[in-house]
Parts: sequence; structure tokens; C-alpha cells
Amino acid sequence: MTIASTTLTSALCHLPTISKHTRPNPLLLSVSIFDTPMADRRRINGPPSGTHPPIYASTLTPSSTSPPRPQRTRPSNSLRKIYLRTGLTPSASGSAYLELSPSPTAHPPTLLHTQPSALKLTATIHGPHPLPRSAPFSPNLLLTCSIKFAPFASRTHRRGFVRDAAERDLGVHLETVLRGVVVGERWPKSGVDIVVTVLEAEEDGWWGDVSSNNGGGGYGAMTVLAGAITAASAALVDAGIDCVDLVSGGVAAVVSDAAQASTLRADNNTEAETGTTIVLDPCPAEHERVVSACVVGYLQSRDEITEVWMKGSDGAGGADEGLIDRAVEAAIASRTVLAAALRESTEEKLLGTKSAGVATVKPGQDVEITAA
Repeated sequence: MTIASTTLTSALCHLPTISKHTRPNPLLLSVSIFDTPMADRRRINGPPSGTHPPIYASTLTPSSTSPPRPQRTRPSNSLRKIYLRTGLTPSASGSAYLELSPSPTAHPPTLLHTQPSALKLTATIHGPHPLPRSAPFSPNLLLTCSIKFAPFASRTHRRGFVRDAAERDLGVHLETVLRGVVVGERWPKSGVDIVVTVLEAEEDGWWGDVSSNNGGGGYGAMTVLAGAITAASAALVDAGIDCVDLVSGGVAAVVSDAAQASTLRADNNTEAETGTTIVLDPCPAEHERVVSACVVGYLQSRDEITEVWMKGSDGAGGADEGLIDRAVEAAIASRTVLAAALRESTEEKLLGTKSAGVATVKPGQDVEITAA
């Protein structure tokens, strides 16, 4: 009774002053008394960041408390296996799904020894569609490219629903690549939307390294852009939009890793003066330090480069041209998978028959993508 009277007294203290000539409003009185903040007891909100399962000290061993860094077992001129398939989104004009297989590790995946993240993304094409009446006349096709990370794309950093600066920057790079490929004169006063959704992003560093930047926008974003270029090119072909050539993305990096120098030196890609190595399709979690990286959008039939993005310090002795050449080799190797996936999807559309005199790839058959 004391608690109820105290609550009523505190609520009446906030009522406006009522003179003796004014008739009190019972509705105002009831609203003022019961207008108190209440907690939402019917909705269970999850934590804003990721959580970790409990680990008991009795189950830990000296080797498990300090998990080793994953090592690169591939040669420096070898790419990870690529899975690419088109036509997975029926509501879109064209779509493609690209996935990179995770790198094999020496330790089996456990609670503490987890595999490095692999790239998984989808590309969808919406259009061509007419522009609104208020838009000015455009003799060419207007491209709108956007890259969005899913909230669960990163292992340690949860993304928001609004695009940040890193995602907008990747969208500008992708739009620059595709503008040099699409024949825009075929669709005047029309537009097309290209949406790339990253389901699992490449890590910017090893999760066990505290100094690694896991917030996105680092060297892992360059692998995301290379995969987005290849997937968007496959989606454009699936949508039936005319292009001058197939564009593929490739990435190469200059790494400094003393533990793997003997393994990577066998490919004659190591600089003796600086102790660095140029590798194709780098995984930042597998190397101690990534000095610089380069991603390109390459047209093999026309021998043209539509986009070059370099990041990092000039730690390779000024060998920028050599790094670009290695990135072009990675793009040529990924184009092999791109052409095989498009050939397979075209054969499925044409009554499932094989073209006469054309070497095809059976569904589920691996394609060798080792660069020369």
C-alpha cells in the first residue's frame, strides 16, 4: 500500500496546475498517472556483437591455447578452387554464385583451430528497365553497382544494414570495371542494377593475431572485389546483356613470410634483396605480413585492363609492373572457370545437348586453374 501511494503521489506531482475554476480532465489524469516507461518483455534481443561458447580450463592443453598460424600449402602461382554457377535467383534477370574453397590446414578444424574464412558471394542483375520520366535523357545504359556485406559475413565484426564507406568504395570499383565491358549503346534511356551480396568475406588477417585489422576494407576486400568482378560478369551473360568480352578479376600480393620462404622460393618468385614473394590469390591469414596487393579486371580476348587497384607500401623494390602482370595471370586463370561455367549453363538452356565439336566440362568436374 505504501508503494502504490508513493507512485501515485509522484505521478500527481507532474500534473499541470489546475485552478479552482477549471474542471479537471479525467483523461489527462489517467494518462499522466500511467504514462511510465515500461520494459519490452515480449522481445528477446540478441547481443550486439558475436558471442563465444564457454571453454573450460580442464579441457585445454598447451598446444590448444596457442593455435598455430595456418600455412600456405599451395604454390605461389596456384589459385584456390572456384565454384561458379549461374541462374540461381529466379526473380532476377541474371544471377551467379561464386565460392572459393577454404585453404587446407595442417590441423583439423576444432573449437580453437578453425579454418580461414572462404569467399562466398552472389551477384544479381535487375534490368534493363526504363528510367523514370524525371531522369534526363541518356544515350547509354546506366549502371548502378552496389556491394553489400551480410551482417554475418565477418567472423569478428558484425556489419550494419546501411552500407559503410568500404562497401561504397568497392561498388565504385566494380562499376568502373563493368562500364568498359557492357555495350551501353544498345539500351538508351535504360538502367540496370547490379547487386553483389557477400555472404562470407575474406579475412584481413589471422584471427589469432591481435594486430590484424578485422574491420574490413583491408587486403581481404581485394579478394572480395576480384570475386565480385567474376561473378558479375557471369551474371551479365546470364541476363543476356551484350558485352564486348568476358571480364575476370585477379589478385596478386607481395608477402613477407620467413616461415614459408623456402616453400615459395621454389617457384622463382622471391626477391632476394627484400625477402618478399609475389603470390597469386593470397589469403591474408596464411602470411605474416602482406606488403602490397593488386587487383585487376582483365579482358583476355582484347588484352585490355579495365581496372587496376593497388594497395600497400612499395616493399617490392618498385616492381609494380611485375605485380600487375601476376594479377593478370590470376585473372586469366579465373577466366577458365568463368568460361566453363557459362558454357555449361548455355548447354543446359539449349535442351541440355552438347555442342558439336566443342570440348565441354561435365557437371561437378574440376577445372585446373593453375597459372602458367
